[in-house]
Amino acid sequence: MAPRIWRRLFGRGAPAPLNPARADLVVVAAGFDDAESCSAVLNRAEGLTEDAPAVLRHHLRIPAAQVERVCEIAAQDGYAPVPPTAAAQGELEALILQRVQLVDALHCAQEKSRMAGLAQRHDGFADGWDVLQPGPAIAPR
Repeated sequence: MAPRIWRRLFGRGAPAPLNPARADLVVVAAGFDDAESCSAVLNRAEGLTEDAPAVLRHHLRIPAAQVERVCEIAAQDGYAPVPPTAAAQGELEALILQRVQLVDALHCAQEKSRMAGLAQRHDGFADGWDVLQPGPAIAPR
């Protein structure tokens, strides 16, 4: 644990950048139950490499008129929207915001709370979050 803290503080041995558009990313942890703590979700995660970069995604539902503003605010913290894959449901649009970071329970909980507040201030909802990391390589047949 201590070496990871030193790497974070001094930037030595920093992991290589992770491209969130990589095709081999798989969900290794997901929290869509407000009653479940981030630490519980991460403790039961299978395939999560804690000291490797991951894509942390937050799943929101935001009124269409507020989406651009929410994206602008989230961009200040390094988040980028994922291109939409689903049609809007009623008056709310599905919005997924993502960024690459090292994931731990404390930072995950902070970001979960931040996204919930951002969504609420813009008349929306934070449905949950998930973490993606590269999956095992699959040999071609």
